[in-house]
Amino acid sequence: MQLGIIVNLRPDIEESFRQLKETGLSGCQLSAWDESLFTGEIAEKIRSLTKELGVKISTFWCGWPGPQVWDFYEGQLTLGLVPPEYRHVRAEVLKRGSDFAKLLGVDQLATHAGFIPENPNDPAYHGTAAALRDVLARCRKNGQKLLFETGQETPVTLRRLMEDLGNQDVGINFDPANLLMYGKANPVDALDILGKYVLDVHAKDGEYPVDGRNLGEEKPLGKGRVDFPRFIARLKELGYDGPVTIEREISGGRQRKDILDAIQLLKGLL
Repeated sequence: MQLGIIVNLRPDIEESFRQLKETGLSGCQLSAWDESLFTGEIAEKIRSLTKELGVKISTFWCGWPGPQVWDFYEGQLTLGLVPPEYRHVRAEVLKRGSDFAKLLGVDQLATHAGFIPENPNDPAYHGTAAALRDVLARCRKNGQKLLFETGQETPVTLRRLMEDLGNQDVGINFDPANLLMYGKANPVDALDILGKYVLDVHAKDGEYPVDGRNLGEEKPLGKGRVDFPRFIARLKELGYDGPVTIEREISGGRQRKDILDAIQLLKGLL
């Protein structure tokens, strides 16, 4: 497995890549929430930087425009491609993200699909699946796989969606902390359902929710409920040998310290 870090796409991307190299790692996911940066000029800059610095981008993680509330109430109404009023625009942005990833030479596009309904007869489920088929068609055209980040749905629901999409050119960006923070599953057990689909992994830690409205708390790696020794061991049992991308959703000096601590913990397990 290859350790990496989330790198956010921004105009001063040079500094982000240099900070990555200062950690001693050379792998990353490139994460983007601003589609105005999906330009040929920026893609050329990134290609030049990654070649110069020896950086490998495993996956392009593409966000989408519009409101975003990360809880169990308004989150159902605002996140991903599930809300019908945002679905078309967000699908178009994901397709643009796929085109941008192709310019980068990256063959995996990841996103959050939203709170996918557990009921496959729900009209919102069918509408979301139809939009994702459209995005998937663009990914296939660009020689890419479409990855779904875990968290906002049960593992069975996500597996059902991928089966309904045809099981080809789809995969999982497995985030163990999200499964806890959204109260959906124990991440080690979830690998029994999703393991064969895992193509990228977020190394993130967290806790279960403590009420019915708010997500559980994200924690520094090793300080939350994810059993990383068992989790990594199970990935090895499944034959996974892909990227392990550290994510810490805070900023500043504490984020950097937690990332450096996470690198040491994971090196001991990998």
